[in-house]
Amino acid sequence: MAQAQSKAYRIHSHNDYQQSTPFWTAYSNGAQSIEVDLVLDQGALYVAHELHSVDKNRTIESLYLEPLSKALTLNIGKAKGLHFLIDLKSNANQSMKLLLPVLQKYEKLIKEQDITFVISGNKPDAKEFSNYPSYIQIDHQSLTPLTDQKLWDRVAMVSLNFREYSVWNGKGRIVEEEKQKLQEVIDLVHSQGKTIRFWGTPDGKTAFKAFVDMGIDVINTDNPYLANTYLSNLHKTVYTNKEVSKVYKPTYANDDKNMPIKNVILLVGDGNGLTQISSAALANGGDLSLLQLKSIGFLKTQSGDDFTTDSAAGGTALATGEKTYNRSIGMSMERKPLINITEYLTSYKFKTGVISTDELTGATPSSFYAHQKDRDDDTLIAKDLLTSNLSLFVGAGKKSFKGLDLNKQFSIVETVNEVGVSKAKRVGMFLAEGGLKGVIDGRTDVLAQATKNSLEFLSKDNQPFFLMVEGAKIDSYGHFNNTGGIITEGIDFDRAITEALKFADKDGQTLVIVTADHETAGFAIPQGDVKKGIIEGDFISNDHTGTMIPIFAYGPRSGEFRGVYENNEVYHKIIKLLNLKKK
Repeated sequence: MAQAQSKAYRIHSHNDYQQSTPFWTAYSNGAQSIEVDLVLDQGALYVAHELHSVDKNRTIESLYLEPLSKALTLNIGKAKGLHFLIDLKSNANQSMKLLLPVLQKYEKLIKEQDITFVISGNKPDAKEFSNYPSYIQIDHQSLTPLTDQKLWDRVAMVSLNFREYSVWNGKGRIVEEEKQKLQEVIDLVHSQGKTIRFWGTPDGKTAFKAFVDMGIDVINTDNPYLANTYLSNLHKTVYTNKEVSKVYKPTYANDDKNMPIKNVILLVGDGNGLTQISSAALANGGDLSLLQLKSIGFLKTQSGDDFTTDSAAGGTALATGEKTYNRSIGMSMERKPLINITEYLTSYKFKTGVISTDELTGATPSSFYAHQKDRDDDTLIAKDLLTSNLSLFVGAGKKSFKGLDLNKQFSIVETVNEVGVSKAKRVGMFLAEGGLKGVIDGRTDVLAQATKNSLEFLSKDNQPFFLMVEGAKIDSYGHFNNTGGIITEGIDFDRAITEALKFADKDGQTLVIVTADHETAGFAIPQGDVKKGIIEGDFISNDHTGTMIPIFAYGPRSGEFRGVYENNEVYHKIIKLLNLKKK
């Protein structure tokens, strides 16, 4: 489940009038508190920090009240409960005498929207506030409450100088002693029934997250867009993992030994870059079965026609050994069919299988059995399954095969357990009518169970086999910028890897290869807590990136997969290591 994030905080646009677009930048980004400095000059109030910077066109009315009124007339944005922090830079009583008539012009709007004007800076004596309208409130800058309860009730918040408690610049982690001191102050103010704001705070994502976690109610920023974008997405970017998967420790009995290879299991985590793997490991108590493997390399993923590959070109490169254009399913740059690894190995009496949590017509699984010019040609891709050489398939997307008599070629079963005990020559199973739901939404470990049972089916006689297993939805949740989805799918994929490693240890002649087709979303993990299973993610994109992706191998000759090379070389390494000779 996602870690709950409080929405009790307010984003405070510090010195808002200094923005390139005052009011609108804060308002459009959901800031619920806007700071306005007012300077008295020749009997009038102007929005400015000091006298020499006064521009007589810039008043609280022209910059804030008129635009707010216009926005509400046009039904733009939300003003309910908005605070204006009015920082008086000149004589308090004279300034208030000029400010009140201006606010009274907008009293209907102020009361309807429950807007408050919190007076700070050169405030009048607290007793004066009893003479002001109720929407005029106090910014209290002390930890000592006002003794008059009625006046204390007029205090909107307590504002304090952050630098009196901490020198933290927002990078790395706040010193524990300073953090404790801040927490004590925050808790004290809350115990007094008030909200708290600090000025002079560091400004950035790390600081925003720390302040939310500590319970600071009003978060100071000079960048309302960044603050709103970051804080409003914490429910997707911060995840607390509750389900830890047991890590399998391989025997290494035949790992990287110079021995013949009989079977190959290729596991592809769609979109599963190094950070995705790291997040799953850190959320899983710091480890995965995958991380036990010693033969590790990196793949370059650029497609034949683009810097950034899609899953179709990435899958085709792995399946055929050739780089090709994005959207290609088993086709060359010249739009001609390429022989894929399942077709090639069938000529050597290999059994072949494809498993995926994607629909079977999806880009990665179809690259291992189909030949079509475009990944969206679902109907044509589905027909290719009928003429394929696959011995086994397990995946979602049954609806794409309506009207095709798959029973002529495959024994279609209803459960993954039936796959393992099937005595048919060729077996198939659909995991869902359409798409398969994610683990985060309640999916069971069907990928691991499908892998285990498929290995039982493929190994039931003495024939060699090739099996491709795809954990497809790591990519999906990368596109959604959903940290929890990435983690849960990554851990689920590792359960399938565990089954492959167990089989390899038992069999002794099986090579296991684990890689990806590309990285998705430029995923980063700036902070978290390994003991609590908490991971915070960050994203530079909602699409694929051109970064290299890791490749792991286990079993005989696994060391051949070390190094840095192009993704299409995986195919050629497999063929070379199998040392096949025409019979």
